[in-house]
Amino acid sequence: MAELNVDGEGFLVNRDDWNEDIARVLARQDGMEIDDKIMHYINEARAMYDNDGVVPPIRIFAKAQGVTTKELYDVFKKGPMKLICKWGGLPKPTGCV
Repeated sequence: MAELNVDGEGFLVNRDDWNEDIARVLARQDGMEIDDKIMHYINEARAMYDNDGVVPPIRIFAKAQGVTTKELYDVFKKGPMKLICKWGGLPKPTGCV
């Protein structure tokens, strides 16, 4: 695989470079493995971004997925939307430092 073009925080520079294999590589670099549930969240966030042009806030995303923000934190351990966006080839969420 060619070297990934990422910024200083590990976010893809070109969203068009993304695919599910890239997502798995990015997650492994963060010490995580992507399971079906995580990939589902990533694909849902990508669809919401495609529809709305913005990364959804965590509360809106959780509600759309029928889960609580706590459940997202249980899956991702830290910063669910940041990781979903990072591994999903989406821009860094606003309000996320």
